[in-house]
Amino acid sequence: MKYSNVERPVLRIKLTSADKLLEVGGWIILSLLWLILILKFTYIPDTIPIHYSVTGKPDSFGNKTTIFLLPILGTLLFVGMTILNNYPHIFNYPTKITNRNAERQYKIATKLIRYLKFIIVLTFSLIVFMTFQTVNDKLSGLGIWFIPIIIGLIYIPLIYAIIKLFKIT
Repeated sequence: MKYSNVERPVLRIKLTSADKLLEVGGWIILSLLWLILILKFTYIPDTIPIHYSVTGKPDSFGNKTTIFLLPILGTLLFVGMTILNNYPHIFNYPTKITNRNAERQYKIATKLIRYLKFIIVLTFSLIVFMTFQTVNDKLSGLGIWFIPIIIGLIYIPLIYAIIKLFKIT
């Protein structure tokens, strides 16, 4: 059944301390990503890993300027999700949004978006950092546990939030 967002209440969700911490932490990580990349860029070789296999080993190499794709994409996603999070009434929800359940549904959804955007910038920052370590022979790639950990950091909270969204009516 499709639920229309026409009748949904438009609410301003107040941030909790944890929400504020995720917001500030995300902005700090994003700023540090750019700062470190700009400061270290001249010290990395002209050819760097641009792709890693499932096992975390570099399997494709390219020009060092491609390293800027991660912070650019991370910034676009982070800013876009930040803007989107101001409009929880337009999100898709698994249940009908009513005046009675709107605030709780919106809180769960906006907290999830806030958490996911934090994980995105953290992941991109780790990839950039680990790429720097790889080209300096301090690491041999991302490591075999990188992808499973990132998948867990994304999907476990996502599943948890979806279950919570279904329980609230």
